[in-house]
Amino acid sequence: MTSRTGFFVLSGVLLLVALLCVGEGVQLIATGKPLGVGIGLCAFVIPLIGVWFLRQTVRFGRASEQLARELEAEGGLPVDELKRTTGGRIDRASADAVFARRQTEAEAAPGDWRVWFRLAVAYADAGDTPRARKTMQHAIKLHSTEPARSNA
Repeated sequence: MTSRTGFFVLSGVLLLVALLCVGEGVQLIATGKPLGVGIGLCAFVIPLIGVWFLRQTVRFGRASEQLARELEAEGGLPVDELKRTTGGRIDRASADAVFARRQTEAEAAPGDWRVWFRLAVAYADAGDTPRARKTMQHAIKLHSTEPARSNA
């Protein structure tokens, strides 16, 4: 299963569970009992949090895909230069070397979203997903505040 297929399956499950929670919440509120009303209201809040999280994830994915397409059009996508083990895993020393280079590039050009995008990829290759996501969010923020280029 591809990650995109998995995302859509899990999103569908999340939305189904949200609908079930809302249905149960309506039934609990209909009891008229204070405890039932309180739990019923909570049953509305939990799906809202889940849907908000799903929305944020979709926005992040679309924004990072947009940056990747733009960087690809410019010929600036990071080249896969990582060494791999015979089993196909990324060699840790190789990932660390690429990461160090990407970090130096980001420090040299802190306002360039492109170097932050490449640093995010290096974090991901090094297996540090939380920092990869945070760095990609920084790249997205820099991209969104970058002055629009004229086509002239």
